[in-house]
Amino acid sequence: MSRNSTRIRQFHRWVSLVFTVTVAVCFVAVTGVLPFWVFYLPSFPLALLMATGLYLFALPYTTRRRGRRVAAGA
Repeated sequence: MSRNSTRIRQFHRWVSLVFTVTVAVCFVAVTGVLPFWVFYLPSFPLALLMATGLYLFALPYTTRRRGRRVAAGA
């Protein structure tokens, strides 16, 4: 595993923790009277999770394709 994918995987884990906390805060906030923008707080971590998750999902396929290309050229 490359150093870059390890960093992205670690970043993905931390963002998932932030996302979980913000969703929990929103559930608690439902009981109180808060401004509407509080319920949009999980959107930013969710977008980051989607981007990093798609990258991590595609990573094995791109490395396999790259490996075939190198083997065919050799």
